[in-house]
Amino acid sequence: MSSTTLFASAGARVLRSRRLMRAPIWIYKARAGAVFGSRLLMLEHTGRKSGTPRYVVLEVVGHPAADTYVVASGFGRKAQWFRNIEADPRVRVFAGSHPPRRATARVLSQGEADRALAAYVSRHRAAWDQMRPVLEETLGVPITETDTPLPMVELRLD
Repeated sequence: MSSTTLFASAGARVLRSRRLMRAPIWIYKARAGAVFGSRLLMLEHTGRKSGTPRYVVLEVVGHPAADTYVVASGFGRKAQWFRNIEADPRVRVFAGSHPPRRATARVLSQGEADRALAAYVSRHRAAWDQMRPVLEETLGVPITETDTPLPMVELRLD
């Protein structure tokens, strides 16, 4: 087994670790999200069945305007946060040291998602080279910059 395959398997296991993936939420709730810089944000969304607030920390794939963030669903369309924003696109965004802001989520078209991923890769090649095998392991499909299976979501601040 190659080192890339071992890294991808280990990375996919880490992504599936609920405790580890939820740890940054407490940092954002403590108003210390600035420690993550501009590469991460916390999204508050509403549970589609429970109606209660839910939280997830996501990597910012793009920030094309001051009032717009683009994030990707590393677990595809089956991710709970993704399914929740499809049911109710009204969300709150916690970014850096800014207070939480209301926003509206919109799932990007395939063409928009492909362009967002290509732009991300051009800005963060080393990070992408490390993360791509992990995402491919998690999704179970190859990822290309011209036909990404990663659903992308635009968060437009109100």
